[in-house]
Amino acid sequence: MTFIETFRRDWLSNVRGDILAGIVVALALIPEAIGFSIIAGVDPKVGLYASFLIAMIISVTGGRPAMISAATAATAVLMGSLVREHGLDYLLAATILAGVIQVAAGYARVGYIMRFVSRSVMTGFVNALAILIFMAQLPELIGVSWQTYVMIAGGLAIIYLFPRVTRVIPSPLVCIIVLSIITIVLQVDVRAVGDLGELPTTLPSLLIPNVPFTLETLWIILPYSIGVAAVGLLESLLTASIVDQMTDTGSDKNRESIGQGIANFITGFFGGMAGCAMIGQSVINVRSGGRGRLSTFTAGAFLLFLLVVLGDIVGLIPMPALVAIMIMVSIGTFSWSSLNDLRKHPRRSSLVMLATVITVVGTHNLALGVGVGVLLSGIFFAWKVAQIFRVTSVLTDDGRERDYVVEGQLFFASAEDFLKAMDFKEKLARVRIDVSKAHIWDLTGVNAVDMAVLKFRRAGMVVELVGMNEASATIMDELSVHDQPGAMERMLGH
Repeated sequence: MTFIETFRRDWLSNVRGDILAGIVVALALIPEAIGFSIIAGVDPKVGLYASFLIAMIISVTGGRPAMISAATAATAVLMGSLVREHGLDYLLAATILAGVIQVAAGYARVGYIMRFVSRSVMTGFVNALAILIFMAQLPELIGVSWQTYVMIAGGLAIIYLFPRVTRVIPSPLVCIIVLSIITIVLQVDVRAVGDLGELPTTLPSLLIPNVPFTLETLWIILPYSIGVAAVGLLESLLTASIVDQMTDTGSDKNRESIGQGIANFITGFFGGMAGCAMIGQSVINVRSGGRGRLSTFTAGAFLLFLLVVLGDIVGLIPMPALVAIMIMVSIGTFSWSSLNDLRKHPRRSSLVMLATVITVVGTHNLALGVGVGVLLSGIFFAWKVAQIFRVTSVLTDDGRERDYVVEGQLFFASAEDFLKAMDFKEKLARVRIDVSKAHIWDLTGVNAVDMAVLKFRRAGMVVELVGMNEASATIMDELSVHDQPGAMERMLGH
């Protein structure tokens, strides 16, 4: 595909839908960015600057069209202690370094790690995010006036029912406009966006973080930068996979990693905090009709326009309108079919999904939750593979030789079963170990073969390994020791 064709597909194939969806996302980004700034312990403008800068940059550099990236809770929560102990400039320096790390990770093709994330982990990730999105709205639902509940209910009704009338205008945008008019005209007593914090009225300026350029500074910010880079990439790649499924299109995960790094690197020089992909806003964008890069760019550009030009008007937007949008996003994000699947799917798959959800919701740490899910998936997979491993044997008619036939995968989980299948006390002249139906995967598997060979030899038998495939022969040649001088003394102890 030529550059012109790619440009038309990504930028001009859905202009009206992308622009309208981007406007909705921009409005939804404002309270989120302010809230994440508070989490990080910085002025609201730091999160707002980051949100429009990252969105505009990633629309060009990213690998997943229609995905929204901005300041997020996942990265903000990691920066809080750095800001408290060292100040804002160290946060900006850490953001820049995190960008460099992400670019390096992209060139190292880190995107391929997504193949190790199982469907159960993905479902758990999505469900956990849906729960977290809803929980984030609780401060706007507890201890508020009755008018707030009425406004939220009205907003939910508009979002749900308006698409039955027309889909020309995204229903979340209609919700914001209608509830804003009602609040202003009737002077309804509800919280507004302006109550969350002061909105910036000027463009960000280019700056260099005021930190000493020393190794000591590097050691201070490096742990934070690595954490932000890792969590940011993980959330971005998982969100990209979700958008892939929602739109039935593919994405370039490695380009996305590089694009996230470039966006964070530049943002740090303009006074913004680190960010990554946002599942909630990405879902809003796609469900509002966004499909191309133009939707992401519009979200960032319109957010800038709102802050600099229409800041006073934006401050009047009632929070119930944005809460209603996020509640519908939460409902739409949650995989309700997964509840029914708990009874149908294998128990191990359901346990992985539930463990991911519980860990993420309990810790508010997306990376930890996904890590637990991937770890459990790996353990269950290894256990399942180990169960289809077996060793059979046949004794020759004269009773002097025995053939052991190994079938399956010989690795750390099956090595013990391999050794238990061998009778080292049987009086034989020769033992033949046939691995033509097996594959030796790791050092533990190699060690098990070494141990078997040496134990048979110690009993005075001749041992023959046959049928080894090329890959198994390669790892045996590199790691096995049973033919080396002194191997018996080292491994068997005498």
